[in-house]
Amino acid sequence: MPDILEGRYASDWLKAESHNSGYSREEVIVISGAGVVQSGTVLGKITASGKYKPVTVAAVDGSQNAAAILLDPVDATSADAAAVVIAREAIVVQQGLLYGADVDTAAERLAVHNALRALNPPILVREGA
Repeated sequence: MPDILEGRYASDWLKAESHNSGYSREEVIVISGAGVVQSGTVLGKITASGKYKPVTVAAVDGSQNAAAILLDPVDATSADAAAVVIAREAIVVQQGLLYGADVDTAAERLAVHNALRALNPPILVREGA
C-alpha cells in the first residue's frame, strides 16, 4: 500500500484570530522566485515593492523583518503569486511555523517571533498546542 502524504494546513499553526470577520487577514503578493511557499511560513515585506517572501536573517530589502504568516500554500517559483496572510491580531503555535532558509537558531527564531509580537495589533507566538 502506498504512503499517503498529507500537506500542511493553517490549523497546524493558527490557533486564534480576530473575532472581527477577516480583520486578521490580508491579500498580498508573494514575489516570483520565492518558490513553493508552505502554509505557516513567516513572511517579510520587501520595502521597495511591497511584495512578500519568506523572512530571512541576511536580507537587507525589508524582508528580514517578519510582517505576516502565509495562510495557504502558493507557488511563486516563476511568477508572482496572490496569497492570503495573517497580518495582525492572531495567536499561533511556534512549532507549526516555517522560516526562510537561514533562520536556523533559537535566537533567530525568537527575533522573528518578537517582530510578529511588535506588529500592531500583534501576532502572538505561543509554545505548544
